[in-house]
Amino acid sequence: MTIAAHPLVSRARRLADDLLAPRAGQVDEEGVPASHIDAVGRAGLLGVSAPREDGGAGAPDAVAREIAEILAGACCSTWFVQTQHHTPVKLLAKSELPVRGRLLRPLATGELMAGIAYAHVRRFPRVPVRATAERGGWRFDGTVPWYTGWGLNDVMLLAGVCERGDVVFAFADARERPGLRPSPPMRLAALTAARTVSLELDGLWLPEESVVLRTPHESFARIDIPRSTNTSPAVFGVAYAALRDLENAPQGAEPAAALRADLDEVRRRAYALADHPVPHERIEERLSLKTRAYDLLRAATTAAVVAGGGRAMDLRSPAQRLAREAMFLLIQGQTAEVRRAHLAALTATRQGGVSWP
Repeated sequence: MTIAAHPLVSRARRLADDLLAPRAGQVDEEGVPASHIDAVGRAGLLGVSAPREDGGAGAPDAVAREIAEILAGACCSTWFVQTQHHTPVKLLAKSELPVRGRLLRPLATGELMAGIAYAHVRRFPRVPVRATAERGGWRFDGTVPWYTGWGLNDVMLLAGVCERGDVVFAFADARERPGLRPSPPMRLAALTAARTVSLELDGLWLPEESVVLRTPHESFARIDIPRSTNTSPAVFGVAYAALRDLENAPQGAEPAAALRADLDEVRRRAYALADHPVPHERIEERLSLKTRAYDLLRAATTAAVVAGGGRAMDLRSPAQRLAREAMFLLIQGQTAEVRRAHLAALTATRQGGVSWP
């Protein structure tokens, strides 16, 4: 079976065509509704990578990437909310701790929705959230700067760093409670619809049974390498959506074809590296392809705006929404290493010395 013919990919395309894309402008202005997340769950897309024996589809990574592209290109805000869900599912699937039996099946089937609160761990040796062993569990104190999907998620995967430098990952209910207070929803230049808040933690206590992983920070950083250095499928999804918009504009067919050929090649090479058996190898090549994909994303969305003319400034125009989503994707999941590589590539482009692999 080809990836395009996989039943989950077919369901994703129907969902995108029938619901997500037609309402993307409305969602951008009003917020991701719970009904969108319910629809993603009913299509079986929340358990795409979860084991079959736990209620998931057990689909290969290539299928998960294709689905992510489709959803991001149709409605990036909905994609961003639901993409948080997949990391907790994958982590539970690898765990042998008691929390696996309690949460994996309801998350894989879409009965529960999960969010993530751990990106701040990448700031180490700064510790925005401290985890302290206390009373047969863990106490969390500090600030989670970004948490997406507030009001849509049932549980969150929360991480803090303990005194010895280990990262502690535990599940908590995604609701206000003693020790956990959300900020008002953030107003962002793009993806305000994804309901992002910050979280103040002041003695939030979680039992040991909620812990899914405790690992040295060095081990976390090593595992995190492919997540930050590989190109996000959403970059390709939004870029292809912009090219479709460009193709339908006057004088847009020729530039769209040229950009599509370049994007297809970068996508092929980026995904080949994502499937490399050693995920922490060939980092510079991964980063180079990632920055090249960003370059093409900017070109595609800018071309759609240019071709749209004054109409592109209307908030109902897909071109300006895609351009703002592209801006967001430039910093989504950004690490210091990714920022360094991206800025170096931008500088090299300005000086005329860039050479893409």
